[in-house]
Amino acid sequence: MNITKILLGLCLLVTLPATAQQGNYVSKVWVSDQGDGTYQNPVLYADYSDPDVCRVGDDFYLTASSFNCLPGLPILHSKDLVNWSLIGAAIPNKLTPATTPERPEHGNRVWAPAIRHHNGLFYIFWGDPDQGIFMVKAQDPQGPWTEPVLIKAGKGIIDPCPFWDEDGRVYLTHAYAGSRAGLKSVIAVCELNAEATQAITPSRIVFDGHEAHKTCEGPKFYKKGDYYYIFHPAGGVPTGWQVVLRSKHIYGPYEWKTVLAQGDTPINGPHQGAWVDTPTGEDWFLHFQDVGAYGRLVHLQPMKWVDDWPVIGEDKDGDGCGQPVLTYRKPHVGKAYPVCTPQENDEFDGFTLSPQWQWHANINEKWAYYAGDQSIVRLYSYPVVEDYRNLWDVANLLLQKTPAPNFTATMKLTFRPTNRYQGERTGLVVMGLDYAGLMLENTGKGVVLSQAECPDAENGTPEQVNASTSLNHPTVYLRVRFSCDGRRIAQSEGGHDLVVMCQFSYSLNGKDFKQLGRPFQAREGKWIGAKIGTFCTRPAIKANDGGWVDIDWFRITP
Repeated sequence: MNITKILLGLCLLVTLPATAQQGNYVSKVWVSDQGDGTYQNPVLYADYSDPDVCRVGDDFYLTASSFNCLPGLPILHSKDLVNWSLIGAAIPNKLTPATTPERPEHGNRVWAPAIRHHNGLFYIFWGDPDQGIFMVKAQDPQGPWTEPVLIKAGKGIIDPCPFWDEDGRVYLTHAYAGSRAGLKSVIAVCELNAEATQAITPSRIVFDGHEAHKTCEGPKFYKKGDYYYIFHPAGGVPTGWQVVLRSKHIYGPYEWKTVLAQGDTPINGPHQGAWVDTPTGEDWFLHFQDVGAYGRLVHLQPMKWVDDWPVIGEDKDGDGCGQPVLTYRKPHVGKAYPVCTPQENDEFDGFTLSPQWQWHANINEKWAYYAGDQSIVRLYSYPVVEDYRNLWDVANLLLQKTPAPNFTATMKLTFRPTNRYQGERTGLVVMGLDYAGLMLENTGKGVVLSQAECPDAENGTPEQVNASTSLNHPTVYLRVRFSCDGRRIAQSEGGHDLVVMCQFSYSLNGKDFKQLGRPFQAREGKWIGAKIGTFCTRPAIKANDGGWVDIDWFRITP
């Protein structure tokens, strides 16, 4: 073991900021910046759901909902709203209370957040649909962040956004989740204490969207001139539009206007996001678009003010309601900045994971060994739950977001199962409500590589094996190719999801790949897009140790 190399690595890890460690990563599969002063939407072709943004000086910071995945509340940084890097997360390893510590709480926990900067501190507020509104804060967006504080308890209270008024009083707007609260399509406001750690008044409903704007939610609070503004989406995730409320009094009454809709563009459901200005005084709006298996992609729209109302996107007919732009000039921020994108590849040469990785539940320190001196991450086989049905029940899934419409993900691994019992597994998985992958399993006949899939995983359907082959060498290269030709299929909420096909292959030398199994149509997860990655499990039997898998690298290529 090279002790000098380990000590040097640890020193660099402690002393260098995250942006310096990560460098200017540029994706090979999706870049929004066109290099000629323009950009293409989406600016983030990845599932950064329910995005919110704030500006501090010349820097922009974005966070997004993370549901059951950890680290949670990702923090992205940009200088121009087009080029983004992933610099950390506000919830590093756990959410409390953990009601199912060894099983993912799919679709629960961290719903739509709001990020703000006030008096030298960054704040993030979010709603846990089963507990209430939480808050964390930090001096540096890269952390450390404080432990979450429950500032307003209650089932179904979601989508919070704070507002510090000119007189020093602090307010919070939020929505309700019908699944827990028994009421939705309304926007409410309450007051917080000066520290923004506790609600000090009951919530008062200030807008009812049942007649004109069913499923209004996700409010964001601002003030400009004499008006308070609440931006909120309506009409549902795949098919909705963006509404803005305004009033000269914080509790209303509020008048409303639809300011962004799909129009004649292919951008369905353009809504739920953030208004932000640049140091030069321009106004912009970031929002998501739900495309199904790829999740909720982030778009950037120009914005202007007309008669004290915002107009977002391109207003072709002059009615004050814009539609999304597909390409546009980049924001004017005073200078040019280099192209960068969120990280995708990982050589596992550090002593922590690259920040794009997330586990599917509260992180257990016994799951992995980050051996940067060996340029591997070692995942230990961890026992599945007693009533295991399929990978939907597994917490130690190590996954990342899909980064483009068409790409290839390849990983190199060495599987070292124990000889004491059978059933240890690892592999490459595309995870969602349906999932599929290349699974290695130690059996009575040695290690077998299978291409398996699991339709309707959340309802306990067992995996089905499409093809198998024996492996006589522990090291193997696994690959999946994502392909999307733009076709769409109808979904239950009225939208049309992109058809995303996956083809799996493997190699024993890293050069010659052989297809295994059959094509798989990727499907989104519970409120998240499909994710790609790996795992290492063993049966739910009592044993004092097990085997492992060493992951050499994970790479995204065209």
